[in-house]
Amino acid sequence: MAVKELFAINPDWNEAARQAPEPTEIEFRSVGKCFPAKGKAEAPFAIRNVNFKIRRGEVVSIIGPSGCGKSTILNMGSGLYRPSEGEVLVGGEAVNGPVKRVAFMLQKDLLLPWRSIRQNVELGLEIQGMAPAERKVIAEDLLNRCHLQGFADHHPFQLSGGMRQRAALARTLAMDPQVLFLDEPFSALDAQTKMVLQQDMARMLFEEKKTALFITHDLVEAIAMSDRLLVMSARPGTIVEEIVVDLPYRENPLERRKLPEIGPLAGRLMELLKVGEDTELH
Repeated sequence: MAVKELFAINPDWNEAARQAPEPTEIEFRSVGKCFPAKGKAEAPFAIRNVNFKIRRGEVVSIIGPSGCGKSTILNMGSGLYRPSEGEVLVGGEAVNGPVKRVAFMLQKDLLLPWRSIRQNVELGLEIQGMAPAERKVIAEDLLNRCHLQGFADHHPFQLSGGMRQRAALARTLAMDPQVLFLDEPFSALDAQTKMVLQQDMARMLFEEKKTALFITHDLVEAIAMSDRLLVMSARPGTIVEEIVVDLPYRENPLERRKLPEIGPLAGRLMELLKVGEDTELH
């Protein structure tokens, strides 16, 4: 697998980042996944020979053509699927079922319409048996951090799409996961709301040193929010290139977007993905 280290802007910043490497949080070892098809002797592989590691506190984005197995990777990392071959590890332990330290956030907020926003944020804590007073404190703090002050007692139908996605983010963080799997969480939002939420999430991931594996079809979004990019081939998907985004401001995507290196890096991704030729992004 080729590794491209691009745009080393600040040698001191880069050296500081390399001095104390964090332990591996997510690892895929020669992973393949096939889905048996009725009436066929051989099951087609969605992904095959997928290998990568993600260190604690890193944000890594996966991009690739439609149907290449990006969501399959997240499903296996969270324990929803088991690999057909190879091994998936989170926190150094093999994933053989749902992992408590992992949280999954989708492009749909999936809030329960009959519960208030605070009750939605508290849901996972309630299932765990946490006392009402304690989970209320956690929910109120996260709602404030997600700029939803004053909306705790509202219901999902009373909020805009962006506000509902903020509530979904608060619900995800309420469980205090170390690892987040993010499957195009901003794709259904308008451009302005998307950038505001990107800013909020990037800051929280950075401040709390969370590890995240992020799927997006937006190339600039991937560059703005990530430490590394994994580029996948068409089905059966595998990692064809890894690109280190050696740029500052990972906690501030709006500032990172202003850097002149963004354009050439996006162009490199477009070349890899053959945008405009025979590859469809998703």
